[in-house]
Amino acid sequence: MLNIFSKVQRQNTLSGVLFVALFATTALHVSEFSFFKNLGISPLIVGIVLGIAYANTLRNHLPKEWVPGIIFSTKTLLRVAIAFYGFRITFQGIAEVGIAGVFTSATIVILTFLLGYFIGVKILKLDVDTTILTTAGSSICGAAAVLATEPILKSEPHKSAVAVSTVVIFGTIAMFLYPFLYKTGYIDLDSRGMGIFIGGTLHEVAHVVGAGNTLGDEVASNAVIVKMLRVMMLAPFLVILGVWLTKKTDSKQKNKIAIPWFAVAFIGVAGINSLNLLSATIVTTINTLDTFALTMAMCALGMETNFKKFKDVGMKPIYLSLTLFIWLIFGGYYITKLSINM
Repeated sequence: MLNIFSKVQRQNTLSGVLFVALFATTALHVSEFSFFKNLGISPLIVGIVLGIAYANTLRNHLPKEWVPGIIFSTKTLLRVAIAFYGFRITFQGIAEVGIAGVFTSATIVILTFLLGYFIGVKILKLDVDTTILTTAGSSICGAAAVLATEPILKSEPHKSAVAVSTVVIFGTIAMFLYPFLYKTGYIDLDSRGMGIFIGGTLHEVAHVVGAGNTLGDEVASNAVIVKMLRVMMLAPFLVILGVWLTKKTDSKQKNKIAIPWFAVAFIGVAGINSLNLLSATIVTTINTLDTFALTMAMCALGMETNFKKFKDVGMKPIYLSLTLFIWLIFGGYYITKLSINM
């Protein structure tokens, strides 16, 4: 009887996962529309919007037995997808941008996170989880960073949705603003410097690609490499965050340092990718599947997000993101200038 019950549970969970996959498939197709492609809006963003729309309209019709499938997508599937995100990075690519790219990326990630945490918690009195999620999205790699940070914090899904929303708003604005400022002469950087500036300060990889391609191949190439370097910093960030959060708990728990396995796996996967053991076709296929898995996680996250929960958050995350947006433009510019003159 127990085995039959377990089999039914597995089937229901699988039904929930397939339901999320259906949403992710839709998100991938919608993101291919020229309108969304021109705006640099990735399937991940479309996915969370679809998920939120469903959560606030038809979610009551979802069989409750399928809910474990949604939870599986927001937890286990997410962690695996973040680990395989390392196939987008090689150590050789990092070496290509030199000290300037490494310095810019590391400095911006560290200073943006520290600034965001201080402003969010100390000045805006925003809760710690929302502050960290929002700041991680701005400082590292947008929605992917929010997704990777959420399981470390064990925060509520609507807080991640709020953080992702700020990434969409200000990342999209920056994608159009940067090329405009560069073409009108307000940013006095050469092609290499502009690429480092874009890659070091824009939120999403899609935003970096969109802004970089507008300004030519050299800018785009440097921008993507620097952006991937920021993505690479996601792993040590998660490990440090896990250790810090553990030490903030009571003394009885201090010996239990929670190092996220998927962050370590992320670095390992990047190392494997750097050895060129797999063909470009296989790596491309892996990245395509990984994007689908991340989109599934975003859809599931959206499905767990109800607008009623946003009332308690208010405008503070927007104020925080706006502050970081301004900091990334001006602070990022001067950090880039400093790095290329080193």
